[in-house]
Amino acid sequence: MSTTAAPSASIETRNPATGAVLKRYDAHDSATVDRLLERAASEAARWRERSFAGRAQLMGAAAATLRARKAELALLATAEMGKPVAEAEAEVEKCALACDWFAENAERLLRAIEIPSSATRSYAAFRPLGVLLAIMPWNFPYWQAFRAAAPAMMAGNVVVLKHAANVTGCALAIEEIFRSSGFPEGAFTTLLVGSKAMEPIVLHDRVAAVTLTGSEAAGSSVGALAGKAIKKTVMELGGSDYFIVLADADLERAAEIGVKARFQNSGQSCIAAKRFIIEDAVYDRYVALFVEKTRELAVGDPTQRETRIGPMARHDLRDDLAAQVRDTVAAGAALLAGGEPLPGPGAFFAPTVVGNVRPGMRMAEEETFGPAAAMFRVRNADEAVALANESRYGLGGNLWTRDIALAERLAARLESGNVFVNGMTASDPRLPFGGVKKSGIGRELSEFGIREFVNVQTVWIGPESGGGAGRPAE
Repeated sequence: MSTTAAPSASIETRNPATGAVLKRYDAHDSATVDRLLERAASEAARWRERSFAGRAQLMGAAAATLRARKAELALLATAEMGKPVAEAEAEVEKCALACDWFAENAERLLRAIEIPSSATRSYAAFRPLGVLLAIMPWNFPYWQAFRAAAPAMMAGNVVVLKHAANVTGCALAIEEIFRSSGFPEGAFTTLLVGSKAMEPIVLHDRVAAVTLTGSEAAGSSVGALAGKAIKKTVMELGGSDYFIVLADADLERAAEIGVKARFQNSGQSCIAAKRFIIEDAVYDRYVALFVEKTRELAVGDPTQRETRIGPMARHDLRDDLAAQVRDTVAAGAALLAGGEPLPGPGAFFAPTVVGNVRPGMRMAEEETFGPAAAMFRVRNADEAVALANESRYGLGGNLWTRDIALAERLAARLESGNVFVNGMTASDPRLPFGGVKKSGIGRELSEFGIREFVNVQTVWIGPESGGGAGRPAE
């Protein structure tokens, strides 16, 4: 099957801090897409036969390349999507850590599992699927791609990346990292195509499976296409993560981490804390601490190391956030800090805190993607859990209390893929990552993630003669 993608067009990247055009790229036409997918499929047949040791050597080389080029890669991300440069450098380092971890652990995680049965020997083996299409967003332009690619490639798959258009330079840099680290052509490929070209690519016969990180709407659309073609998917979608503060919490620490959790990446993170649910007895004190620390955040040029809040990735995203905050305040919430776009050509938005938010308001019902925090008041822990679970999202969340036994009981009732107690939600190669409800399906990272894109093959070996005689058919 060939694609019927739109004719070759141009992709433009802009610096969100200045509004200036960075670069224009020629998009891949349908013939180029077909050729690249065929090349990937050809390499998949060879890559799956490469030993774990051989794959690990190359993945370790990719980690070394990432570290050697960390400064330039960070500045590229900062230029294309506005991430403060110190955070961008940390993102590149995290990608290197993931490459190292999967290089060191993939063989152990994918070792065949012996299963006693009526056979002489029976076991479950983990075989690669082939070409994995990775559709990734702009907010963590390196981490999202490596989080998918490192485990999938160590499992014997090859990866084709469709990245967000505004981080096209980062997308091409990722391909170059793999190529310069010794990976064969076709092991990792970046496609330069727009969203409208994705349907024939998802349906393409050479694509075995699809992983997507993005919005609920994107997940629904791509999931429907993959389902039509009966292809395995993993999706990490939106989040409206809760940050529960109970009366016995360390308020100073919870405020410090809360501000970091909300405003990391200028608030543009699926797993950023978004709904701060605070027990009534400490609500006023906690909110005062949070507002105080929010006002201390340095906003400005993202290339400066002291900057904590850079521009949002695009002007339309900033305008959407402004409308969301404005409508929430108009519905009766209290604006405690910020609340407005900042003057100038960049897509800057003032760090914002909105108090007395209630269910039904926009910041309660929608994902807030930008530097704005919503504060909710509840009477007790039971009410906090009920409010946390009221969201249609279920990616992750935080719970702050000194009573760890209580925290573990409450965690069992919280409807989210991750619950972090007295700490900030973060993805970690060693831990499974993903959500429930409208936040996605499947898991990334850890042993659970690396086993998502494999064929779990049952191998049953009978006696030398008469094997299986008398066994009932399925």
